[in-house]
Amino acid sequence: MKYDLAVTIDKASGFCFGVVYAIDMAEDILDEEEYLYCLGDIVHNDEEVKRLTAKGLRIIDHEQLRELKKEKVLIRAHGEAPSTYQLALENELILIDASCPVVLKLQNRIKNSHDEDEQILIFGKHGHAEVIGLQGQTDGKAIVFQDLAELDEVALPPKFTLYSQTTKSTDKFYHIKDELISRGYDVKANDTICRQVSNRYGDLEKFVVNFDKILFVSGKKSSNGKVLYDVCKKYNDNAYFISTIEEIDLNWFSAQDKVGICGATSTPMWLMEQVKAKLESY
Repeated sequence: MKYDLAVTIDKASGFCFGVVYAIDMAEDILDEEEYLYCLGDIVHNDEEVKRLTAKGLRIIDHEQLRELKKEKVLIRAHGEAPSTYQLALENELILIDASCPVVLKLQNRIKNSHDEDEQILIFGKHGHAEVIGLQGQTDGKAIVFQDLAELDEVALPPKFTLYSQTTKSTDKFYHIKDELISRGYDVKANDTICRQVSNRYGDLEKFVVNFDKILFVSGKKSSNGKVLYDVCKKYNDNAYFISTIEEIDLNWFSAQDKVGICGATSTPMWLMEQVKAKLESY
């Protein structure tokens, strides 16, 4: 049976400028040199990481970084804590700093708040690279939480400053802020969510309603992928989350379905084009 699917890729999907900047930097160096170390996955997309490691990108963790001397190391868009820069000085490492400007600005704001002795709360994902870098600006003193229930276990001061990881849901951030204020806390709230992520909510909402089925393509580690997929699912119940073309299930489709493809800020356009080609082959 020929499915004859009509497939459209969302033009607003794909890499944000922070990811483009980091990947361009890595590719420019790998065009000239045999290899380049990168501290952590350059982007939360396994397929793109595979493509770049084939070109000579070597992904390392913080333990491996300690062993390196006099090497070039890329700092990815998520940013790093001050301790990483200190280690680089001690080990005579050359840092290629591709920290996203939005993340750097947030790091500076959190550091300033910490220097003014404010208690800081960060709405973010535990263990996420960006969040570790943010917490590092406070000598590890900021309270990180993923949802309000976690704060029930914490003795909060009457007054504190609230920040957010840049890729969190704007709606959830404001819900948390309002809820904490309603509980009687004096909350100085800073909406530090990247508009390249939050502006996609409206774009996706308009895009997904035009199709019978939606394939949302994203790495499973991507924080904004989770947020943006939730937006798709809210406005089109026939939305499916995939990370590779192997995860496509023919049973999702009927003949002549109109299918929309969209993705996270860490999803490469080439991967969405692969998905489109696969669907059109059915």
